[in-house]
Amino acid sequence: MNVRRCFALAACLAVVGCTGAPLTDNTPPTGFTSLFNGKDLTGWKGLVANPPQRAAMTRSELADAQARADEDMRAHWHAIDGVLVFDGKGQNLCTSRDYGDFELLVDWKIEPKGDSGIYLRGSPQVQIWEHADGSGGVYNNQANPSRPLVYADNPPGEWNTFRILMRGERVTVHLNDVLVVDNVVMENYWERDKPIYPTGAIELQNHGNSLYFKNIYIRGLDAR
Repeated sequence: MNVRRCFALAACLAVVGCTGAPLTDNTPPTGFTSLFNGKDLTGWKGLVANPPQRAAMTRSELADAQARADEDMRAHWHAIDGVLVFDGKGQNLCTSRDYGDFELLVDWKIEPKGDSGIYLRGSPQVQIWEHADGSGGVYNNQANPSRPLVYADNPPGEWNTFRILMRGERVTVHLNDVLVVDNVVMENYWERDKPIYPTGAIELQNHGNSLYFKNIYIRGLDAR
């Protein structure tokens, strides 16, 4: 390779990275929308109970509960240097809007013994933790597979990347470009006798430990 080609290749890699994706954090790939802008909590809200409990609330009760949940959210979730940081206290963080079928990309990092997860349509969860099974499993399943196919985690303190596809009742998860969940039915944790809800919020779950998220992108999928 001649000198001119070497310089051209180096310039290309500096701009787009080896995978062709932009290196700038919190900048969505083509076709995706950012759920986190890297600056504040726009597009997010605090957690109010669970879906059946919320459905039983009056409009006034829900508004009051949401105001309290948002106050709690602002006390414990913060945007710091382009990273969504949880201080280990408080409740889950929820998207302000609901989603049906989607592709979700999210980078996450935990500390040693960390435990978290991604709720899909308001239901638990694609697992995040330091554990021998590894992350990415549909943890709360009972009748369907709950564990990841393989261990694909980076060590605590290092960034990991999920690619989650949810279409209908089924979920596929790639962790760090490795397939860990293959088209598995996600069960309704809240109402076991019903299928998973057709729409709902995406939640970042906590278990009382510090958490870190960035590059949270989503794109809707046409029903098929």
